[in-house]
Amino acid sequence: MGAYLNPGNEGFRTITNDIYVDKTGLIDYVNSTIDTPRKLTCFSRPRRFGKSFAAKMLCAYYDKSCDSRALFAGLEISGMGSFEKGLNRYNVIYLDITRFIARAKNKGSDMILDLQAAVIEKLMKAFPACIKEGETFLADALFSVSEKTDEKFIIIIDEWDALFREAKNDEAIQKKYIQLLRGLFKAGPITDSTIAAAYMTGILPIKKYGTESALTDFLEFTMTNPAKLAKYIGFTEEEVKKLCVDYHMDFEQMSTWYDGYTFSRIQHVYSPNSVMKAIVNEEFSNYWTSSETYESLKSYISMNYDGLKDSVVSMLGGEQVRVKIRLFQNDVSSFKNKDDVLTLLIHLGYLGYDAESGKAFIPNQEVADAFADAVSGDEWADVGELLQDSESFFEQRDYDCILHGEKIL
Repeated sequence: MGAYLNPGNEGFRTITNDIYVDKTGLIDYVNSTIDTPRKLTCFSRPRRFGKSFAAKMLCAYYDKSCDSRALFAGLEISGMGSFEKGLNRYNVIYLDITRFIARAKNKGSDMILDLQAAVIEKLMKAFPACIKEGETFLADALFSVSEKTDEKFIIIIDEWDALFREAKNDEAIQKKYIQLLRGLFKAGPITDSTIAAAYMTGILPIKKYGTESALTDFLEFTMTNPAKLAKYIGFTEEEVKKLCVDYHMDFEQMSTWYDGYTFSRIQHVYSPNSVMKAIVNEEFSNYWTSSETYESLKSYISMNYDGLKDSVVSMLGGEQVRVKIRLFQNDVSSFKNKDDVLTLLIHLGYLGYDAESGKAFIPNQEVADAFADAVSGDEWADVGELLQDSESFFEQRDYDCILHGEKIL
């Protein structure tokens, strides 16, 4: 796979070589946005929910440097009317922000300049004489290429929010990063003549400053409002039932462990990474939350905000708690109250969210185990006793109530 420009299709090919659940219908949505006012999409969801898989899928489909027709043959998108629309027709800019941060020589605000320089270097090699020497601004470099070749780009950004998570207290680098994205995606004739479509994915929604999104031209799909893309957040119940039949797994146990995320259009959404690992290992266990330490969850739920501990205790007892999500700033540092903390936990996947009632809840056994670990310290001693007195932290009755949005009696 190439770096930054036209990464090819090998990443997606590797994914389809294993157990694969067809999510290529997402391509049909992105195709519908090409060269329209809706062409900028940000789709955020938790770790291990298939974000990078989707990004690699889109790269394989749009990248004009490869032939992916056979790779998509027989998959859902191949039977859709838009299949030919973008199939290997575009130059693709692919930015994996987490990978870049890990490899960056400069860890300060110069990192943003380095990122642009790295992409511009690739562009200059691929399109000689199209970019002026010494160009340092990526948006201008892309415009120069489009102007001289009459070709547009598809831009795909994986883990777009990594800087807001890993440099959470560095406002200087965050602002420079936002300036870069604004330069690339600000509505206007330059963007329209350069970018056919863009797709960003990450854990957090787009950063807010006050009540305003930092990138107002993006259409967002999130864990609190995934709208028509809800079925692409994780695995649907129908998909999991088929997997259970194909691989001889107990569906009821699969549901207890990994179901629980619910949206207005899709009532049962499963954690995909965990479902896959359960199938591969032939064993139900805590897979998703083991990818992060329980200390991170503990640090959030132990914050000193009035009512936060009470809300956690209520959810540990199987109740749902009301959460005001609107004022959350979409970062991991600007907390003002318990609602900000609980909203972050929704985006991290530690809580499910019912948009109709405006309430959050612990979605399944896997996440319940993470909470049980997180409340094991002395400051949660009273909760530990509550859990010990219970015959089962999440009895099947409790799961049925929570998964159907009902109050436990």
